[in-house]
Amino acid sequence: MGTTSTPHDALFKQFLTYPEAARDFLQIHMPPALLKYCDLDSLHLESCSFVEEDLRAFYSDVLYSLKTVSGEGYIHCLIEHQSSPDKNMTFRLMRYAIAAMQRHLNAGHDCLPVVIPILFYHGTTSPYPHPMNWLRAFSDPDLAARVYGGDFPLVDVTVIPDSEILTHRRIALLEFLQKNIRQRDLMLFLEPLAMLIDSEYTTDMLVAAVMNYLLQVGETADPESFMRALARSTHHHEGLIMTLAEQLEQKGLQKGLRKGRQEGIKEVAAKMLAEGLELVSVSKITGLTEEELNQLRH
Repeated sequence: MGTTSTPHDALFKQFLTYPEAARDFLQIHMPPALLKYCDLDSLHLESCSFVEEDLRAFYSDVLYSLKTVSGEGYIHCLIEHQSSPDKNMTFRLMRYAIAAMQRHLNAGHDCLPVVIPILFYHGTTSPYPHPMNWLRAFSDPDLAARVYGGDFPLVDVTVIPDSEILTHRRIALLEFLQKNIRQRDLMLFLEPLAMLIDSEYTTDMLVAAVMNYLLQVGETADPESFMRALARSTHHHEGLIMTLAEQLEQKGLQKGLRKGRQEGIKEVAAKMLAEGLELVSVSKITGLTEEELNQLRH
């Protein structure tokens, strides 16, 4: 998204890129509650060109960085020029603000700067017809304020008790595994793992995905024994787990379930393909690319 240069833009930038003029502008128009934090003597003109992930450049008009009155931290003032009303202007300002924050981090700072967006408007429609609170651009501003004005939801499985995780139905197996995968030995949580695998929420495909996950990142002194013990502890997926255990045995993976055991994974994948499983499904289960799976077919 870019702006088209006009005589209005050119004159605006000529004035506002002059630090003394920008200082007067901010002194006069910055809300007093925000101005009290700003050290206007430290104004520094910044580049206003940002590049998003899709590599399309978009431009704000004038961006200044300045220090806080305490001398620590940074505040950025973003001044945007507009000659016609734009109902999405507050969202544009937020995009510019986020881009300025990202560049600040990229420069090596470890804290986000406060970016204060200011719109300079001189259009024919008067007064400016759209609200300047970006939350009011949402269909449900109250909900948006709760989401973006408070702490974001955090799912930290490291602090959720196992007993609680076991009640989480279809997501319990994922949470339990990823919480406990760094245990020194998979045998330490064999019983609850078997119980989760045997639950009504677990399918053969999920079991295969779980076994592949354990194969890649888990640790145990005797992987074959672990797989066989797990198979004996389950009732609904014993055959599938035993098949995978046999694959381990055939490949001689006796040094632990560690990342990089690709030969065992490929053999399991080849067996799945031979039994008619779809390429996409096998890729999801094993983590192999479709190109790698196609090579197994030849």
